[in-house]
Parts: sequence; structure tokens; C-alpha cells
Amino acid sequence: MAQKAERFVLSRLAWLGILALLALSAFCLVTGDYTAAVAALVSSGIILTSPALPRPHIGRGWQLLNQLLVLTLALVLVTGLWLGSSSLHYWLFTLPLIILGLLPVRTGVPLTIITMAVILAGLGALAGNPVRHQIIAPLVLTTSLAGVFFLLWHYKSRQIAPLRRSDELTQAASRTYLTADLYKEIQRSEREGLDLSVVMLGLDTHLSEPDTDTDLQALLPRIGRYLHSRLREFDTWYRVADLQFLIILPGMATAGASKRAEQLRLGLISLLESHGLQVTVSAGVAGLNIGDNADTLQQAVASALQSAQKKGGNRVQTWSTWSHTPPPDTERSPAT
Repeated sequence: MAQKAERFVLSRLAWLGILALLALSAFCLVTGDYTAAVAALVSSGIILTSPALPRPHIGRGWQLLNQLLVLTLALVLVTGLWLGSSSLHYWLFTLPLIILGLLPVRTGVPLTIITMAVILAGLGALAGNPVRHQIIAPLVLTTSLAGVFFLLWHYKSRQIAPLRRSDELTQAASRTYLTADLYKEIQRSEREGLDLSVVMLGLDTHLSEPDTDTDLQALLPRIGRYLHSRLREFDTWYRVADLQFLIILPGMATAGASKRAEQLRLGLISLLESHGLQVTVSAGVAGLNIGDNADTLQQAVASALQSAQKKGGNRVQTWSTWSHTPPPDTERSPAT
């Protein structure tokens, strides 16, 4: 809940920042300060494409666009400085923070050094302008503090990275690491000639009463403990949605994964029934095939789960990559 509240506040502040920058851009256009208008517009685009705004999937395209806008802002500010745009002088103080905060280290550090060198050269050209002395010292200090801040931030992030691998409610591995972990398992499976299957479990909430959502959220820690106790030590599992879990089963063929999915499915139903919830569970199963990668394998198992739920839920559905139509599913009813 704390993470959701943090994301909620951050997204609202991001939208307020976008609106403020758009208003500033419009004001600068009216007053004829076109360079500042472009800088404000580009800054709003940086916020719009940043992770501060929630999206179902933050793809590589969004990241590249965000980095391109950061580079564009640096170019606009440097150009405005050399053109003598006095309104952009104080924008320069934010540039090191933006570059170091949004660009990868291998790109941000060299770009910051180059940009600051160009800016200082441009300020040095303002001979006789008293503003030059008011900007150079604060700019050097701001850049130095930004460098120290992000050095400490990266160091701290590396220390607490292992703590962020787990979901706070279920103790499942974080979805952030799913694609990378699955890629490593696929590489190992192909290298050693082992089977690999993935299972996605999902609660059929569309078949339950609307009032059960709160009870299900309260039961997530118990669901997490149950799954942890039923999986092998080298199996990994991830919470991919509020009521969905993806499990990686190294060394297990599709048939074995289907049996394991059925056991987990029935166990979850029994757990929910013991707490007075009449909620069914479905499962999708997909095995590694030639040409599969982390993305296609996730899409296959998600499609298998969706197919099971579209057929009424309370079943296990196996996905076949050899046809667009899933094979006949195995329907089982929970043990009474």
C-alpha cells in the first residue's frame, strides 16, 4: 500500500509539473521568448515520458524518447546561452540534475562534463557582463553537488537492490526482474539441453462476488507463503498482477508443469475456501520451444491463462506454439 501511495503522489506531482511547464511555454510564446518556450515544452515532454507516470509497460521506445528529449534540452540551453538568451541562464542549474538523473551513467557522466565545459566557455565569452560572475560559481557548485548526490544514490541503490527483489506482500520476486531472470533460464536450458516451462496462476475474480476483493488482498501474504512452500528451491515465482503469479520451472516439461499447475491450483482453492471465499483459480502453462525468448514465452503463458478464463475458469490450459489455436484444455474441478 505504501508503494501505491508513493506512485499516486508522484504521478500527481508529475502531471502538475507538466501543466506548469506547458503554461510557462505558452507565456514565453506570447512574450516572444521562443527559446525558453521550446525549453519548457521539451521539459514537459521529459516528465511525460519518464517513469513517474504509471504505464502498463515501459518499453524501450519510451526510454529512448526520454533520453532523446534530455539531449534536446541540453542542446536548447547551450544554444540559448550562446545566442545570449538571458532568460535561460538560471535553467542551467537544473541541467546536471536532469542529465545525471535520467540518463545512464555511461552516457550521463560524459555528457555532463562536455555540457558544463561548453557552458563555462559560453559564460566566459560574456566579458564585462556582471551576470557571468553570478552564474559561474553557483553552476560549478550545483554540478559538483549533483555529481556527489548521484554517486551516493547509485552506491545506495546497489546495496539495497537485493531487498527490492521481493514483493512486500507475497515475498514473490519483483516483476522488474522477470524478463532478465527468464532470459537467463532460457539460455541455461538451451546450453544444457534441459526442459523449461512457465506457469501463470490467476484468480477467477470475475466469477466471484464484488465484495471479495478486499478479502483477497488481505489473503495475499498467505497465498505467498503457500506458493513458497510448494515450489522447489530453484523454482522462481513472480507477482505479475494483483491476483496473478508467474512461476518458472527449470528442467520440467510441459506435461509435468501442467500437473504441478493443477496441484497448486487446487491447493489455492482449498486455501481460499478455508477463509470463506468461493473463488476459483485458473492456470496457463507454456513450454520452451525453438525460437522462443523471454517475451514470447511470457505472452504464450498469459494467452493460455486468458484462454482458460474465457472458457469459464477453474481449469488448466496448455499453450501450443505450433498453432494459433490452443490445444484442448484439461478441465478439473476442485477437490471437495
